Amino acid sequence: MSALSVTGLTKNYGSFAVLDNLDLQIEKGSIHGLVGLNGSGKTTTIECILGLQAYNSGTITALGQSPKQLHLTKGKLVAIFDSPSLHPNLTVRQCLQHALLLCEKPTRSASEVEKLLGVSRFSDFKIKNLSLGNKRRASIAQALLGDPEFVVLDEPFNGLDAEGVDDVLELISTLNRDHGTTFLLSSHQLPYLEQICSHIAILHHGKITHSDTISNLLGNTQTTLQIKTPQIEAASKVLKNTSGVELLNIDADGYLNISVSDSDSIAINQSLVENQIPVAELILKRASLAGLFREITSEDAK
Repeated sequence: MSALSVTGLTKNYGSFAVLDNLDLQIEKGSIHGLVGLNGSGKTTTIECILGLQAYNSGTITALGQSPKQLHLTKGKLVAIFDSPSLHPNLTVRQCLQHALLLCEKPTRSASEVEKLLGVSRFSDFKIKNLSLGNKRRASIAQALLGDPEFVVLDEPFNGLDAEGVDDVLELISTLNRDHGTTFLLSSHQLPYLEQICSHIAILHHGKITHSDTISNLLGNTQTTLQIKTPQIEAASKVLKNTSGVELLNIDADGYLNISVSDSDSIAINQSLVENQIPVAELILKRASLAGLFREITSEDAK
């Protein structure tokens, strides 16, 4: 079942289509990352989903409701944007108590979510006196009072230190595992998304060009080896005839770059040594979300 279904979404700013017939499906119980270059339309997509921006055409359904009817989800869908929007002159506890009054069926207390997000010691601090990272923690704490089914987080890791990032990643993982909470995470922090997400959607030129599980997306990318040797021509001849090896290029730093499938790095190193070719360095570069993203978004420059 879909927590979110977006079909044919088009959004124009004047004559420019920032979103061009965009399709996106998010399954219930998934952690779905949304990535794209600056200005690619990630925040615009989220705002259209939430009914904060009008769009020219297309259909959007989140938890069974259109953007104009999201109030009918009764707090089961919540969103936290890049810039926290808590009242600056209220304390953390006051913000949470106010949110409790607006929450139809709160399932957590203010103190519980403060502890969950690690802001208990800041309970009596005014929002304006908190760091950006702790403002973000407080915003997420407020969103979790009603045990939402679907959480949208825009740049959730901005302003967080290493401990804060770990806490948010652990929280997302726990809520997804123990409660089946669905997440849509829009972020530039690709390593964090690769660590936590089950699915990734790549937004480029106003369209979702790729959307699949991370394992499927990275399963179609290359694993490469960089080899540094003073006998690079001889190494190329040996590797050219090695099963599962494809010669790619010699880069500006003098590394021989090869794509490997059937052969592993140990076997390749052994083959070179047996052919009297010294190996100064051998660097394995595994497929990554960041590498896939760079490959996709740089295709226009080729």
